[in-house]
Amino acid sequence: MQIGTVRRWVAAVAWGALAVATAGCGQGAYATSSTGAAAPATYAGITDLPEALAADGTTITVGDPLAKTVVRLYEDPRCPVVVDFESTGAKAIRAQTFKRQVRTEYTLASFKDVRLGGDGSKRAVNALRAALDGQRFAEYHAVLMDNQTVVEESGGFTTERLLELAEQVPGLRGEAFDTAVSTMKYQDFVTASQSAYEHTGDDPIGPGTPSFAIDSKLVPEEFRGLFFEERLAEDLLTLVRTDPAGWQKYHG
Repeated sequence: MQIGTVRRWVAAVAWGALAVATAGCGQGAYATSSTGAAAPATYAGITDLPEALAADGTTITVGDPLAKTVVRLYEDPRCPVVVDFESTGAKAIRAQTFKRQVRTEYTLASFKDVRLGGDGSKRAVNALRAALDGQRFAEYHAVLMDNQTVVEESGGFTTERLLELAEQVPGLRGEAFDTAVSTMKYQDFVTASQSAYEHTGDDPIGPGTPSFAIDSKLVPEEFRGLFFEERLAEDLLTLVRTDPAGWQKYHG
């Protein structure tokens, strides 16, 4: 690696050291929220971003399929640290996705049901998959994240609550969506997505949520904090886009 590249990535790591150190769900016994109440993370009004289910059957993609930089997010809908991320660094990812500079991919986990009891994560993942059918995944995902804390305090992601929240997304409610949510139509997707999450990284139970990969490379621990600060996440993504070879070389 050239010395200039080394300096740039060392500088990025230094920036990361200034960011919030956050343990994700699944990386400790009971990780909790670190930054307080979430600010709105809306995709409302963004109707022209392509959404699709990838060929692997578990990855949901949002954004221009020709975007050269790909950010993959690993999220459990009941994880409070995911909500922190969605209200901070995720804003930078969304902004670059809107500009068609980045494509965002989601692998949705549901392990929090085992730890917390109930089936709210599974029901939320099923509902998110149903929203994809109507090209409303991104907007519905934002609504669930905006309401997660309140929902968890009042009983979790039940069928009734998922349908109620879907009212906030124009055009989402309808017979097909409501039936898919009520009957857990995409249970197989929920199971396969959790399995895909568990098979990511070196830990047999999965990398924790939220976790991040850029261009198929899991973001190392020293960079995690950048994703909980909007400006730092933007700086990292810009660096990756302008120096993709450096990002690949950094990983060896």
